[in-house]
Amino acid sequence: MKFTIKQLRIFLEVARHENLSRAATSLHMSQSAVSEALLNLEQAYQVVLFDRLSNRLELNATGNSLRQEAEKLLAHCHSFDEKLAAHKELGHLKVDASFTIGNHLATRYLALYLAEHPDADVQLETANTPDVVAKILNYEVDIGMIESEVQHRDLELIPWREDELVVFCSASHPLAAQKTLRPKDIKNAAWILREPDSGARHTFEKALSELLPDINIYLEFKHNEAIKNAVESGLGIGCLSRIVLQRNFDNGDLVPLKLPRRKLRRTFYFALPKKTFQQTGR
Repeated sequence: MKFTIKQLRIFLEVARHENLSRAATSLHMSQSAVSEALLNLEQAYQVVLFDRLSNRLELNATGNSLRQEAEKLLAHCHSFDEKLAAHKELGHLKVDASFTIGNHLATRYLALYLAEHPDADVQLETANTPDVVAKILNYEVDIGMIESEVQHRDLELIPWREDELVVFCSASHPLAAQKTLRPKDIKNAAWILREPDSGARHTFEKALSELLPDINIYLEFKHNEAIKNAVESGLGIGCLSRIVLQRNFDNGDLVPLKLPRRKLRRTFYFALPKKTFQQTGR
């Protein structure tokens, strides 16, 4: 990761003010420091984010496409920082995350958190959602990050961010050219899915509940990479989070498939023992 939280803030402030001087004033920085930070960000990725127009800076097409993502990322960092700051000491903090979050999101936010709190001692482990919940309820970890809503009287859930699941196949699969699945395609396909207790599987089964008795679940894996490899090898079609698949879609080795009139969306949650959550007064 080549950018810093500080660079994100500077990028967004310059985009808001369209002027280095006003952005510097807002950030309580010198104009030269703001200019240098922005230039370093552009050089690190070999992109130009602004068009320089006399005394103002205007976001170009690249900058505009990244602005919303930068705002979301900074908002998530603030949210994650607040959740962790609920612990009064920056001592040893144990975080347990379900596989998709742990492998694709949590490390990013923990890295940003540690950049601002370098003395914190943070331990991250991954497991499926039921195992994460069990550790939270047994007070084996301080905070969990899970992929589906779990009802338990001793568990407090804090909504974090939305996620989209995508059905996909290999680029050479017969369905790749079709793009949209019909009910008979869903029934005839060999499905390669996450294990039954996973958040992704729960969302998949809920969305396709009326077709579920006729669906052929050919293979089940705990890990996303195993599913991607099996699908890429042509063994069947799968369903995983878009954040797991986007790079493969961009490379063209995997192809997204549409499910008409069905939404495969879910919410990611922070999970805490309810007693601990109530003691923080939040």
